[in-house]
Amino acid sequence: MIGISGSDSGDLSLTPSTLKIAEEVGYYVAKKGAILVSGGRGGVMEAAARGAKKAQGLTIGIMPGSADEANSFIDIAIPTYMGYARNYLLVRSVDALIAIAGRWGTLNEISLALNIGKPTIIIKGSGGWADILAEEGLLKKFEVRPYVASSAREAVELAIRMSEQAP
Repeated sequence: MIGISGSDSGDLSLTPSTLKIAEEVGYYVAKKGAILVSGGRGGVMEAAARGAKKAQGLTIGIMPGSADEANSFIDIAIPTYMGYARNYLLVRSVDALIAIAGRWGTLNEISLALNIGKPTIIIKGSGGWADILAEEGLLKKFEVRPYVASSAREAVELAIRMSEQAP
């Protein structure tokens, strides 16, 4: 299972380019035969799920509240009623995490993933925290850091390869 973390539809800095990257990630995840897991709502999560559905993939949404909040491309919506605490459930349940753009919730998921040793990939050029963290000088300051990909395809290839190598 590959997790997708990224900006919800409320992020005013989301661009068509970012949503295209997210849709491509979802498509490639499904083409590789992996299950796409996200927070199940709008923005990056919806675009990624839409991409996965274009490739006949399975999508799971780990919802902050009720299952009714899921976007229309989610096959299985898991209601948690936990708000942002559900981020830990999402990160724990996937084999690798791909971050696209993002605000505080995305940064939280990236931090959780890195803290538990989950393969974590950020897509440079997608905006938000992904771009901030992709700055080389910043990442060199940390012992544990995410991998940086330059495209949706590269991110998915890394995620699949690293999830296959995980213990």
